[in-house]
Amino acid sequence: MKDSYSRVSLVRICRLLGITRQAYYQHFWQQEAAGIEEQLVLSAVTSIRKDHRAMGGRKLYEKLQPFLLEHQIKMGRDALFELLAANGLLVKKKRRRFITTFSNHWLRKWPNLIRNFQPTGINQLWVSDITYLKVADSYTYISLITDAYSHKIVGYHLAETLQSVETLKALQMALTHLPDSFTGSLIHHSDRGVQYCSETYVKLLQDYPIQISMTENGDPLENAIAERINGILKSEYLKHYSIQTTQQATALLSHAVKLYNQERPHFSIGLLTPELVHSKNLITEKLWKSYYQNRTIVNPLQDT
Repeated sequence: MKDSYSRVSLVRICRLLGITRQAYYQHFWQQEAAGIEEQLVLSAVTSIRKDHRAMGGRKLYEKLQPFLLEHQIKMGRDALFELLAANGLLVKKKRRRFITTFSNHWLRKWPNLIRNFQPTGINQLWVSDITYLKVADSYTYISLITDAYSHKIVGYHLAETLQSVETLKALQMALTHLPDSFTGSLIHHSDRGVQYCSETYVKLLQDYPIQISMTENGDPLENAIAERINGILKSEYLKHYSIQTTQQATALLSHAVKLYNQERPHFSIGLLTPELVHSKNLITEKLWKSYYQNRTIVNPLQDT
């Protein structure tokens, strides 16, 4: 208003508005301070997003808490979402289907052992799946094994084919994480793909011994955790790079798994990281209903 009526004194304008000059100046000081705080928060978000390029607003809010406390910035979750939206920083997720499972084969298929199973600690249930990654003009395939309790990726391997021997390498990595004294009851759950039903894969599981469980009707909800981990790795990390060689893809996958395991908080484990929960076998609090509950009350798209 002062700019529009430059000939009118500030004192007179304040009297007309029923405010003091001190209140007038304080208003603009507060606006300036708020603007500085928002720029600080945006800078911190940009720093986090350098590695976690598709991390959602709720997880950003949790990771920003130490920063907000250090700089004495009071900002609620809704205010952060508004700030992200105003600056085009909200994440939009796209979903595509790509078939990596061939289950129409003659090999033995195993029953689903986890329909009503709830792991209460690490190394009770591993879930496995295969996804794809585009490299230059072709595709590579990523085999993943995840501990269902801690959500830690314990085994992974990238290959140029879908041969069973490639998927076996992810299992071999996962087995190295088991302690030498391990005597617990561990279930390995997967889809009914030929890789998981192959003689060499089944034999390695039985040698430990590890119980074998498989989906029965092709419903993604029967292997929801593994499906979700696939999506997180690809949509939040891998898809943001132009990968030209298999060597680049392998290095990037290792980096993405490290970020996922050690830095990314999960709502399904009380906003802790998988590495922390797995290394200490912590008791965690789930912030929504289990994947294994009835379909009518499960949302498979929940952010983990």
